[in-house]
Amino acid sequence: MNRIALKRKARFIRTRFRELHMIASALISTRHPVLAHIIPIRRCNLSCAYCNEYDNFSKPLPIETMFRRLDRLADLGTSIITISGGEPLLHPQLEEIIRHIRVRGMIAGMITNGYLLTQARIESLNDAGLEHLQISIDNVKPDDVSKKSLKVLDQKLKLLAEHAIFQVNINSVLGSAVRNPEDALSVARRALDLGFTSTVGVLHDHEGQLRPLSPEQQAIFSTIMSWGKQSYSRFNRYQKYIAQGISRDWRCRAGSRYLYVCEDGLVHYCSQQRGYPGIPLDKYTKQHLYDEYNTLKSCAPRCTIQCVQHIALLDNWRDPQTRPAFEKPLEPVTELRPTLREN
Repeated sequence: MNRIALKRKARFIRTRFRELHMIASALISTRHPVLAHIIPIRRCNLSCAYCNEYDNFSKPLPIETMFRRLDRLADLGTSIITISGGEPLLHPQLEEIIRHIRVRGMIAGMITNGYLLTQARIESLNDAGLEHLQISIDNVKPDDVSKKSLKVLDQKLKLLAEHAIFQVNINSVLGSAVRNPEDALSVARRALDLGFTSTVGVLHDHEGQLRPLSPEQQAIFSTIMSWGKQSYSRFNRYQKYIAQGISRDWRCRAGSRYLYVCEDGLVHYCSQQRGYPGIPLDKYTKQHLYDEYNTLKSCAPRCTIQCVQHIALLDNWRDPQTRPAFEKPLEPVTELRPTLREN
């Protein structure tokens, strides 16, 4: 076993231990966030036609601002931080952000389009302590909907396989915007060939709501799910309902167990429900966590946001939600800067 493989194994063991501790803590207590997505930069180097989570002008947030937000999340008891965007690799001090997450005892993950990965950057992410990285690949060859293609990114995947000591997941996608559904099979096969984990998601509309898959897409979805390695995320029984376009009854704990913190420092339910509750993170309290834990989310039955559903598995079996859906927020909602999209 070479040096990289040994380091990868060691980090995997440490991360898995931390994940088991996270699950145990979440089962014991419902009074802290399990996962928070945080945005250090809204700008992206791509302009995928279906995406509403980027612009082409935003500057990276000052590192001091990011540290304050991470400290606040740590003080609330957050277990996992996933850095998202925009494209987080555009932030010039990304590794410092990752180090701060680790210093505060939280698990560090990141979602990226992968375009800016180089051997040097991968090694820098290793040194910073990154534990999880996810890349979504939409097709085999780029088209006018998405440039996140296997043809373009395959060399980046090889670099990750050779040099990354953090865990890598490749997420393929299905949905109406995907022209060649069978591309998802090619993406998943390549991920597994390289030793990565593989997941599959369903493209949603701009409110995160369900778009039913065709019979062909449903079959592909089921096949990729069956290939996936055993992991916490695979226990989500709702995924089969997503593929079939069936709404389902579950207890969304967004705003409590899951937080989405935008570049303006506001807490939202998720990337597709920005504005609810829309409270500044520095004013977010344990009372807000308690209230949102008990708030029924009217968007939940047809939601496709998998990360929120995965976290909800920890609590679906307990504590029915009795607070009315989208009740008036405890603090005024600050208007969000509009997202500029290029098609």
